Amino acid sequence: MESEEEARVAYDAVADDYAALLADELDERPLERGLLTAFVEQVDAAGGGPIADLGCGPGRVAGFLAGIGADMRGVDIAPRMIEVARRDHPSVPFEVASMAALPIRDGELAGALAWYSIIHIPQDRQGVVFAELARVLRPGGLALLAFQVSERGDEDVVHLRRAYGHQIELRTRRQSPARVRHRLVGAGFAPFAELVREPIAPEKSRQAFVMARR
Repeated sequence: MESEEEARVAYDAVADDYAALLADELDERPLERGLLTAFVEQVDAAGGGPIADLGCGPGRVAGFLAGIGADMRGVDIAPRMIEVARRDHPSVPFEVASMAALPIRDGELAGALAWYSIIHIPQDRQGVVFAELARVLRPGGLALLAFQVSERGDEDVVHLRRAYGHQIELRTRRQSPARVRHRLVGAGFAPFAELVREPIAPEKSRQAFVMARR
């Protein structure tokens, strides 16, 4: 997939510093902790079952969810991120995989999390990823997506050349919540909750969270 190699190279380079810098981020984000906890409770209310963190990075969110009782696994395109995730969260299974070709059976999951991972997927490829998300979720399964909000229409591409103390080449995409919802509907989802919050320094854009049912 376009941009996957760029993301793999960039996140392999920054993995250790990224993990150290963001290790305690959720401790300072009560709103995000509440959303993640509500997501697990929604999955449990729908019958429970396994949840996958897609684009899990160093596993901090998967580790948090496992800590509150969720049956977690994680995948990421960057091998070094997966090494760090396995090191820091040894009770959670992690593997290297693309969000467009998940090593997960049809309908295997009760929940899927894309926590700031669709920001690396070009608009013309998001339909493929959302279709894959629908494939691995059982009917009635839940998805939670997090992403930065574009104030310039459907998409605002940010080209990062330095991040987490490293020189990198990485494009991220701020996005329209309406467009994300539209693509989810096109993939067979019914969005039922959305929250947008104002930026918290050093963030430069509003943050969006969309929950949808397969």
